[in-house]
Amino acid sequence: MQDVLNAATLGSIYLLFALGMALVWGTIGILNFAHGSTFMFAAFVGHLVTTRAELPLLGVVAVAVLVGAVMSALTQLLAFQPILKRAKNQHAAELRILIGGIGVAAIPLAIAQRETRSAPFGLRTSYTPEVHEFLGLRMTTTAVIIVICGLAIGVGLTLWLRRSRHGLALRAIGVDAETSAGMGVNRPALAFGTMAVAGGLAGLAGALLTLHLGAIAPETGDQLIIKAFAIIVLGGLGSMAGTVIGAYVLAGAETFILMMNWGTWVDAVSFGMIFLILLARPQGLLGRKEVRRT
Repeated sequence: MQDVLNAATLGSIYLLFALGMALVWGTIGILNFAHGSTFMFAAFVGHLVTTRAELPLLGVVAVAVLVGAVMSALTQLLAFQPILKRAKNQHAAELRILIGGIGVAAIPLAIAQRETRSAPFGLRTSYTPEVHEFLGLRMTTTAVIIVICGLAIGVGLTLWLRRSRHGLALRAIGVDAETSAGMGVNRPALAFGTMAVAGGLAGLAGALLTLHLGAIAPETGDQLIIKAFAIIVLGGLGSMAGTVIGAYVLAGAETFILMMNWGTWVDAVSFGMIFLILLARPQGLLGRKEVRRT
């Protein structure tokens, strides 16, 4: 059971990171490779702030969420939106956006590596995690917060996309952008807001993972990008419920690999799952058979 709890914690971390990437890719059709850099840099700014002033848990999280949201919104405004305006359509812009995202990601990564000399960094806060034991199972307060946040936000986003007006508008863009635009959906405004939300989720994941591990490295975000990609492919592009399931399936598989003392194969699990799903069920567990995007 302890391994199940560990897998739940790991899956919730993956979920918080992947939700923003899945939301942006599955609705407005942008595969944002700067997402990992946003995740890392939000935590890094939190590190810089807390070296000068000790903050409570909510303060640290608020700083990271705000920085992540601003970074992601600026990426959309200054990089992705100009690319989309100059391209004939979304398909023509996809490769340029992907390369642009990689270019954008290199800037905050270089700043963090220069300032830390590529050494791990942490967060100084007045928050002190406690270890809770129940029936021989151990779980820290931070792990409980991560699991609750992951499940609550995952379920909340899924319901919001299915039932709210703006959520339905986003889903309409993901299915048929031309028709949705003809019905009055403001794609640029929704894209800007969606990117901000995704960046905020990346910042939240960065702060919580740093608190959970004690420190992260500037390259941590790049490592999680592959995990998120595997989760989205596994769950199905355009399905937030699939992303939730995919995160916990991947975490469970990796935890099982560690239990079997095959630690060197952990990273291979992500690539293996992508390969198998693309062969057996290209649309993923809960994805649509065909996803049309602008």
